[in-house]
Amino acid sequence: RMSHVSEMWCYHWKWKLQHCLCLFTTYVICMQQAAHGCYDCRIVLTDPSGVFTSPCFPSDYPNSQACKWIIRAPHGFIIQLTFIDFDIEEAPGCIYDSLTLDNGESPMNLCGITAKGLSYNSTGNEMIVSFKSDFSIQKKGFNASYVRIAVSLRNQKVIIPQVPDVDAVSVAETVLVPDLSQFTLCFEATKGSSDDNDDWKVFSYTDLLSTEFFSFGKTTKGHFLSISGTQCILENALPRNAEFFTGTFQQLCVVGDSFSGSIGIYAKSTYHIVYCPSIFGKVIPGNGRLVLGSNSNEMSSLNGDIYNFRLWNFTMNAQTLANLSCDVKGNIVDWENEFWSIPTSALKAENNLSCGSYLIPSSAIEPTSCANLGSLCQATVNATTPTPPTVTTNMPDTNRNDKPNNGGLFYRISITISSSNSNSVSKVHDVVAEWLNRTFQNWNYTVYVVNISIHPGSIKEGVREKRSIKSFGVLALLVYNSTNNIDLEEEDIRQKLINNNGTMEGGYKLHTVDVDPVEKCLAEENPPNYFWPDTRPTVTNITLCHGSSVQTASRTCYLGLQNYTSYWGQPDLRNCTENAADIANQLLNLTGEGQQLTSDKVNDVVQKLKKIVNDEEIDESLGSTVVTIFSNILTSSDSVLAASSSEALKTIDALALKIQFTGPSMSISTRNLALGVSTMNSTSFKGGSFSVSPQNNASDFQIDFDKDQTNAFASVVLPPSLLKNLSQDEFEVISRAQFTFFNKNGLFQDAENPANLTSFVVACSIGNITIQDLQDYVKVTIKHTKIQEDPKPTCVFWDMNKNGGNGGWNAAGCQVDAESNENETVCLCNHLTHFGVLMDLQRTVTQIDPQNTKVLTFITYIGCGISAIFSAATLLTYIAFEKLRRDYPSKILMNLSTALLFLNLIFLLDGWIASFGIDGLCIAVAALLHFFLLATFTWMGLEAVHMYIALVKVFNTYIRRYILKFCIIGWGLPALVIAIVLASANTNASHVYGKELYGKDANGQGGDDFCWIKSEVVFYVTCAGYFGIMFLMNIAMFIVVMVQICGRNGKRTNRSLKEEILRNLRSVVSLTFLLGMTWGFAFFAWGPLTLPFLYLFSIFNSLQGLFIFVFHCAMKENVQKQWRRHLCCGRFRLADNSDWSKTATNIIKKSSDNLGKSLSSSSIGSNSTYLTSKSKSTTNTYCKRNSHTGEFL
Repeated sequence: RMSHVSEMWCYHWKWKLQHCLCLFTTYVICMQQAAHGCYDCRIVLTDPSGVFTSPCFPSDYPNSQACKWIIRAPHGFIIQLTFIDFDIEEAPGCIYDSLTLDNGESPMNLCGITAKGLSYNSTGNEMIVSFKSDFSIQKKGFNASYVRIAVSLRNQKVIIPQVPDVDAVSVAETVLVPDLSQFTLCFEATKGSSDDNDDWKVFSYTDLLSTEFFSFGKTTKGHFLSISGTQCILENALPRNAEFFTGTFQQLCVVGDSFSGSIGIYAKSTYHIVYCPSIFGKVIPGNGRLVLGSNSNEMSSLNGDIYNFRLWNFTMNAQTLANLSCDVKGNIVDWENEFWSIPTSALKAENNLSCGSYLIPSSAIEPTSCANLGSLCQATVNATTPTPPTVTTNMPDTNRNDKPNNGGLFYRISITISSSNSNSVSKVHDVVAEWLNRTFQNWNYTVYVVNISIHPGSIKEGVREKRSIKSFGVLALLVYNSTNNIDLEEEDIRQKLINNNGTMEGGYKLHTVDVDPVEKCLAEENPPNYFWPDTRPTVTNITLCHGSSVQTASRTCYLGLQNYTSYWGQPDLRNCTENAADIANQLLNLTGEGQQLTSDKVNDVVQKLKKIVNDEEIDESLGSTVVTIFSNILTSSDSVLAASSSEALKTIDALALKIQFTGPSMSISTRNLALGVSTMNSTSFKGGSFSVSPQNNASDFQIDFDKDQTNAFASVVLPPSLLKNLSQDEFEVISRAQFTFFNKNGLFQDAENPANLTSFVVACSIGNITIQDLQDYVKVTIKHTKIQEDPKPTCVFWDMNKNGGNGGWNAAGCQVDAESNENETVCLCNHLTHFGVLMDLQRTVTQIDPQNTKVLTFITYIGCGISAIFSAATLLTYIAFEKLRRDYPSKILMNLSTALLFLNLIFLLDGWIASFGIDGLCIAVAALLHFFLLATFTWMGLEAVHMYIALVKVFNTYIRRYILKFCIIGWGLPALVIAIVLASANTNASHVYGKELYGKDANGQGGDDFCWIKSEVVFYVTCAGYFGIMFLMNIAMFIVVMVQICGRNGKRTNRSLKEEILRNLRSVVSLTFLLGMTWGFAFFAWGPLTLPFLYLFSIFNSLQGLFIFVFHCAMKENVQKQWRRHLCCGRFRLADNSDWSKTATNIIKKSSDNLGKSLSSSSIGSNSTYLTSKSKSTTNTYCKRNSHTGEFL
């Protein structure tokens, strides 16, 4: 019976166990399906913005989840993540359920409810969010939104590259640095704490040849500033043996003035002046390249970061530097994206940069305020607070006074623990976090411990003998909710920790305990007239804007969780706008009559006017004041206006577009500037006109709309078809037409086109749209400022995009109408903009029609190609056959052919190389073309000199090392000229050589880029002048040589007159091309003879290599024999011993007879060469030297 009962009992429980296992398996499977079915939580998010949640949100998230979201954006963007809702199981150190946020710098764990409503920013273009849950306790989870944000450079620092030219950080190529005799430079930088290198550079500025002209850095002698090769040690201004730059950003401003030889240093609110007489009068040349860090391997770069690099071309005083704000932009270089070329790897977004704008403080840098602490702010005191004991702390109690109810108090906890167990840092972190949470869990005060960090450290000397004991430093931040104004003393916290020393697990014991309140942000004035009192961390202080009783400014005292210290954020002055009318009136007084305006002052005024026009509402009164200020500015000289002219024109255009007025039209007239604006109905537009004319008995002008003025200075007639090609959107937004008249032309300075502007300037535009490619022309009539007796006007418009954004004249789309006369020019244009008339002087615009230009270009390129081929043939012939190059004339001819060959080749390749747009390459090509042109001239001159020596100075003319001296002159003299030209350019070779547009028609259209001489002085002196000397010398030699030839040939009676004439004519032709006489056609291409002589010049000079080959190679008898002997076969082949060797008797007999013939087939014929060449051994057979007298018999 017992056995039966036992069997029944076993069977009963066996059935129950199977049933339970079945139910448990079903439960697990169902839960997993439910968990996986409510959300796919391992995805990559690439949309510009979006929302994602924890699994099953808003229901509780399942157990055992492992989710991962990767949010990516293109380069140039960062990710901003905001938690709309957040509730994850809370635990010390987030050891159970947690969300890990990897912003690209340091991952952080989040749990509890503290992240609700907070925003976090990535440091790069990717952010990774990971979520995990354990096997128990579920919460609602989180709901997060993200958005990509275009990163402003103001919110990023730059990691200074350590290897030159590898991922270099440089100023953009579009930024043109002018010549600097004065400058102000400001930047912020850090230096790595582990770097003990005392030789480094922060930046380097070099020219195109990599010659350094401007840099700042440090050597063992101290910090230095290098200007144009002069290094100034900044003694007393910056420390020599200590580091100025540390792990946090330090701002440094450097002011240089070559007129006084002084350097100003503004650092840490102190201004020092260092005198450096060696920089007196030195100018930093423009158009160079500025890089951050060192530009060479000779000195390393600063091992750190740089931020807010700004450069001005004027000096600032100490007061200006002290008040320098983030809104003051560098007028040469500013910390904005368009000013820099920075690889993505060198950029790093960061909170708390001094001029950062959009980044919302993240919890990794700033703690949550009480409003975001959730239930902690509503907690109450659980028991009666004991009487605080009187204690003395080593920090002032800055948290005791004026505690508001909208924030907590913060305390730094620093403890040292030790244990004989060899645990990892992460294990120690978990033990300490659990112990702190347990210590303060049921205390009389509502406190919360955040940001626990563990650092391995040493222990006291007394216990070092126990080598197995390890110590750790613990830092934590304790937040106390003081809503009931109950004080919490540091000693209470300290005693609480000491009393719970024995409860720490793992055998850890306390050694030291320090508790200090976090300091307030100290009172300060920033900016001037804004005072901020002592403020506790996380509290925002609000004050009235300066001069306002309504608008307020704010500033927050932040708490950095890395070092548990407080710091001021940037003042928020967005509500504090200045009165634009008052500023405009001040500028009006500043620019009035009798005021001396400098370039810096004008630039400052223009920047302030730009801010007014862009930021303020402009009514007629304010607009009139702004126009008057611009009129006052226009009285300044062109040099004063040059730096700010482009910004001034853009501001005037923006003013005309933005000004508000009542009625059908509005006009503002001043002495130098007139502005008119008229309403415009796009649906009923049937044409219109504007004109400006002088007022009776007034210095200002009168603007008329739709009226014909016979004595108008300028007028614009708009055709009825003006709006036909516009899109529907553009058509609907048209509401006004703007008209501007400039009496002074100082704002229109074209550095690339020096032609004279001989008219007023008038501008017309329709709304804010571009009008171009019109069917019917806009008729623009402009009076000349000077009467032109023989006018050759060109209608031009001001192209804002030329010269790197500085603007320049452009003739595209405009033509001169036949109605023009000496008093005014009528222009017909197919677009709207600023119009003017350029009067072209000789050489500025060609008078050749487009058809002839194309023909001449075709002749030149074909001729140069043929000339290059035959020059190479001549050169190869003399190189291949050694017997041909034994005499001096052949060697001179080889050098001339070499110069011609390279001249033609470089000329043919010049236009193609210019198309690459590489300035350095173009300069090199232009210099080489110049060199070989001068070398060609020189060798033609040396040909003439050799003929003179051979025919006039026949005897006693032996010159030692004859050809070597000719080579030194032939190649060395041109090289010397080029070297002098480059040296005189003072490293600015682009002012002498560069790319120019050649072949433009009369309207400035067409043309091809060509690398050649840009300086007229260099062209006329080294090309025209150099050739002029050679040409005159060659003419003289030509006449002397021809007289000698004709005189000798005239003595022969065995030839007919016709034979003598043909022989002499052949000599004339051969010498003409050999001596380059055809280059003289350039001196006759003037006036009505321009076109014929240009054709002669192009034909004969481009084919000079061919003519030299024909007359001085192909027609030369000994050359023909060598060709036949080595290149021909059959009956054309000449035997090797045919008649090459002649007896001395025959040579003497024929030498005189063949003189004229030889000159016609070579510079000095081979049969007469014995007169000057020492290489003819045959003459030595019949020469007997008297050893005593030294005479030849």
